[in-house]
Amino acid sequence: MVSLQPVQILNYGAEEEKAETARMSSFIGAIAIGDLIKSTLGPKGMDKILQPMDPNSPMTVTNDGATILRSIGVDNPAAKILCEISKVQDDEVGDGTTSVTVLACELLREAEQLVDQNIHPQTIIAGWRKAADEARRVLRESTQDHGDDPEKFKLDLMNIAKTTLSSKLVWQDRDFFSKLAVDAVLRLKGKTDLQAIQIIKKLGGNMTDSYLDEGFLLDKKIGVNQPKRIENAKVLIANTSMDADKIKVFGSRVRVDSTAKVAEIELAEKEKMKEKVNKILKHDITCFINRQLIYNYPEQLFADAGVMAIEHADFEGVERLALVLGGEIVSTFDHPEKVRIGQCDLIEEIMIGEDKLLKFSGVKLGEACTIVIRGATQQILDEVDRSLHDALCVLSQTVKETKIVYGGGCSEMLMANAVTNLAAKTPGKESVAMEAFARALQQLPKIIADNAGYDSAALVAELRAAHNQGKSTTGLDMKQGEIGDMIELGITESFLVKRQILISASEAAEMILRVDDIIKSAPRQRGSDQCH
Repeated sequence: MVSLQPVQILNYGAEEEKAETARMSSFIGAIAIGDLIKSTLGPKGMDKILQPMDPNSPMTVTNDGATILRSIGVDNPAAKILCEISKVQDDEVGDGTTSVTVLACELLREAEQLVDQNIHPQTIIAGWRKAADEARRVLRESTQDHGDDPEKFKLDLMNIAKTTLSSKLVWQDRDFFSKLAVDAVLRLKGKTDLQAIQIIKKLGGNMTDSYLDEGFLLDKKIGVNQPKRIENAKVLIANTSMDADKIKVFGSRVRVDSTAKVAEIELAEKEKMKEKVNKILKHDITCFINRQLIYNYPEQLFADAGVMAIEHADFEGVERLALVLGGEIVSTFDHPEKVRIGQCDLIEEIMIGEDKLLKFSGVKLGEACTIVIRGATQQILDEVDRSLHDALCVLSQTVKETKIVYGGGCSEMLMANAVTNLAAKTPGKESVAMEAFARALQQLPKIIADNAGYDSAALVAELRAAHNQGKSTTGLDMKQGEIGDMIELGITESFLVKRQILISASEAAEMILRVDDIIKSAPRQRGSDQCH
């Protein structure tokens, strides 16, 4: 009898995990990621310290799901998928990054048990799809829309901002920061582009010293001997080299037989720079802002002409400045008639703490504003920035889609009950998968209660009973540790955020559940011409 050797198909060094092993690897990786960040969920969630490998790099203190998952290095493919959906949630709607990851994790935890009961993954997926459709339908039906009533809608925006910020570092001052965020978003007059809202972080003071400035601030200083205040300013915004007052002939080597020749070359360079400055001044401007450096000689020429010159403005600042001043970024200056010049009523120097900044008032884009954040440490400033960014994103999306839903686990329980009722009417194994989907949804209010140190089993049971009795606006009151009416408590969330959480989590969990084979390519051999 001839013993057959297994046929080697993959390259030497490649790894393959099949069937149950692959599925188990996916489940374990995804569940580990969910367990890592679920302690940050809800108004009483805890923070994580992210310490980089380089001891000189700054550490991060945050409870923002997207920031945590972006910072950690994961090798497991399923874990990478969960990190990706968290990033997409952050990019799409700005908030719900932890919720979407935790829901996907809980779905896979339920799927693991169903697979152990020999229910085929495709049967689970079919049940999940029906459950997700039903959950989305119920969520849409439970929405409120006050888009036609400015007073009620502003109250909705305030409540959404408070709910978003209640799980962040600023939760104690959430009323203050909610008003900042709502005022900034309402200035946009219905636009969803947050470019017009600039956030500047300045160390010092405490968090409540932060404020909204109805203008544009640039964190730069005015050049030497130049005007410190300009009214009815005409601003040219440029990205051009202004440092050619030294010998720099494209790196070429120049041989001379006397220092007088060196002086001639220097003079030629100066003349070139003077000609460039004259071209710029022909644009009839009172302020010149350049992304690159402005050396001493051109700075002196601008001062002689009475033009304010500002150098080294960061590119994001220059782009935003061009937007709010109604100008454009230019690099060549031969055709002044074709260049759009930025305009504002006043440019002046102001002080924040010990730093001098430039304030542009009466800008062409009237909705432009700047939020100045103050705080005791850089970590606090960064976390307040992340929190405000989340709130601004959610609010701008809500202005576009004015529907709201209720938070505090209310929407999750509403969807879970609807899915359970549909499962009771559905024959076959799909109903088991649908019940698992409902259990996964119910885990979110349970985790919120656990993180606050309350009796989650009792609270979730009370919440389920209240919803079955028709009290469909009941949710968790994490201040008192009991269930309450979300309308009275003002705990509301954006419909878009909730819908995106449901869609992204179910699709990601479905993708991971479909996997039955993981193949890792062999590492490229050093010195080998083989293509792997």
